[in-house]
Amino acid sequence: MTTRTAQVSPLIYARVAGLLYLLVVPLGIFGLYVSSRLIVPADATTTASNITASESLFRLGVVSDLFAALVMLSVVLVLYKLLEPVNKSMALIMVIFVLIAVPIAILNKLNQFAVLQILNGADYLSVFTTEQLHALVLLFLRLNSRGSNIAFIFWGLWLFPLGYLVFKSGFLPKIPGILLMIACFGYVINSFSIFLGSSVNVGMFAAVGEVLFILWLLIKGVNAEQWEKRAAESA
Repeated sequence: MTTRTAQVSPLIYARVAGLLYLLVVPLGIFGLYVSSRLIVPADATTTASNITASESLFRLGVVSDLFAALVMLSVVLVLYKLLEPVNKSMALIMVIFVLIAVPIAILNKLNQFAVLQILNGADYLSVFTTEQLHALVLLFLRLNSRGSNIAFIFWGLWLFPLGYLVFKSGFLPKIPGILLMIACFGYVINSFSIFLGSSVNVGMFAAVGEVLFILWLLIKGVNAEQWEKRAAESA
């Protein structure tokens, strides 16, 4: 066990996880910015025109979302190494939820690539009128939005085992753990409310726990002595 802790300090795990997690924030914000700038929800023609005029920006938005999903995969793997000594089963559940969310989020981007195919005027689409093509663009964009809602169910669920592990760890403070578990329910409620035709938006409130957790990892890290004690007990 001594060899294990000598190889990689838990502080390194904490800092790396915090930096990677922090990187997801600007990537996500950029994706939202692109959507808000180009997509007009009730106007298919304007939306199609915006995307055609700013295709590079639209593609960058897609790439940003893809990269964010891949970075989150790295985040959970590093956190697994950090939190495994607390409860290996819960740490595995945490990883599994992210492993479900990542492929959903990535495959969902096919809806946006479909938009580009439609707007690039392939010969086999000549049977559709311009108005019909624009309607298809808006349809695929709405499917992309709903696909994101599905992914967010699992982006929420992974926060419960994460919060539990933080709360029980002894080498991280309990408050971020509690807020992360609350965030889990916030994201899940938000996603299902959309599917039920409601408009319960608690995403920003739920994100408080994640932000606090990221800042703690970056600024304070972990109590290395307590981490080593938990690691020794779980060996």
